[in-house]
Amino acid sequence: MASVVLSEAEKLYIVHGVQEDLRIDGRGCEDYRCAEVETDVVSNTSGSARVKLGHTDILVGVKAEMGTPKLEKPDEGYLEFFVDCSANATPEFEGRGGEELGTEIANTLYRVFSSESSIDLKSICINPREHCWVLYVDVLLLECGGNLFDAISIAVKAALFNTRIPKVRVLEDEEGSKEIELSDDPYDCIRLNVDDVPCIVTLSKIGYRHVVDATLQEEACSLASLLISVTSKGAITSMKKMGKGSLDPESIFEMMETGKRVGKSLHIALQKILDEEESLGTSRQKVGFLG
Repeated sequence: MASVVLSEAEKLYIVHGVQEDLRIDGRGCEDYRCAEVETDVVSNTSGSARVKLGHTDILVGVKAEMGTPKLEKPDEGYLEFFVDCSANATPEFEGRGGEELGTEIANTLYRVFSSESSIDLKSICINPREHCWVLYVDVLLLECGGNLFDAISIAVKAALFNTRIPKVRVLEDEEGSKEIELSDDPYDCIRLNVDDVPCIVTLSKIGYRHVVDATLQEEACSLASLLISVTSKGAITSMKKMGKGSLDPESIFEMMETGKRVGKSLHIALQKILDEEESLGTSRQKVGFLG
């Protein structure tokens, strides 16, 4: 992961500020940086989104392809995650430098989406045991400015909201063989219900307090973080501890309560942006990579 080198005086300045609920960029401990969300930015995907959170820049594309359901879940489609850490994000990702981080992020996303309530996978099954839609979710890290996991989860939810899957039907002939017919209408699509898709809230322990949406400088002052995936209703679906430091039980419970509170407001703000963008329809001016 991208990192910065700070002197002891700089670390002390950041830690003391956090104890007073005043961070170096003027935010409080529970405040997020300004986020920019734009959907439908990549033309050759079923759905896409770009999220800029401070200096963290994430691009997500979702491609729907036909596949065979898994043996253990014959009546469901499934998601596949792939994370690419661009060398443009930080020189540390050159060569195979970002591979380990990419695998870690992908595994975290699999864990977040392992909850059956997160997304209705039965709705993307075409023909049980034979055909289903497989959603390939490709995440590209364009710039790392701290708090990667939160930005990625926001981008994934926005891209899934934007995803349109072609409507198909199964036809059976007299001999019993089945054929799949694609709808002629390009606007005849299935939309995914993302109401229960969780967002990740990362809480970084700095001194005796914890902060959300840590910058690279704040991450350098934190020895332990807690990743919490929270639904729009404030329910925690998974947790993961990161960093070399330890967390006492009291701190974990405090962080969980903060995560639930912050997560609910994050979902409300994100859904409001997505609905506003949706309401503009084709008249919306796309910013893309020129903004």
